[in-house]
Amino acid sequence: MDIEIRHPDWNSSTDRLAVVALLDSYARGETGGGKPLTEFVKAHLCVALSERPTISVLLAFGDGEPAGLCVANEGFSTFACKPLLNIHDLVTAPVHRGKGIGRALISAAESVARERGCCKLTLEVLEGNTIARDLYRKTGFVSYELDPAVGKALFLEKKLD
Repeated sequence: MDIEIRHPDWNSSTDRLAVVALLDSYARGETGGGKPLTEFVKAHLCVALSERPTISVLLAFGDGEPAGLCVANEGFSTFACKPLLNIHDLVTAPVHRGKGIGRALISAAESVARERGCCKLTLEVLEGNTIARDLYRKTGFVSYELDPAVGKALFLEKKLD
């Protein structure tokens, strides 16, 4: 399979539709919460992403068709005094799973992080998402801890809705 990865052209309806369709497919799946994107999100997502310079979006194409998506947010490591890149969404279309799309997207995100002078890549993954966890382990991700005596970091959230 020929894999191409690039930033979306926000002026292209094809690219905008691909971003929304891939993210909606992910959202509908078990590891994405099992619910489709709202109509509001579908209508506004691409404009919102395009207006934020600290967000990097990568589209993967397999043999010319949309096959995967990576949305990453730039953050900042105070301990390193450098930016970091957090992979917020990593999506492979169901028909393209097992073909190296996820690995290629992670590699492309790493290239973006290096270009931005980031000190690390970060991400969150559900405990039960063993396929993703295996991919992340194989691509060099490990649990975060400063001191084993204090334990590994936990990802927490507080919704503001």
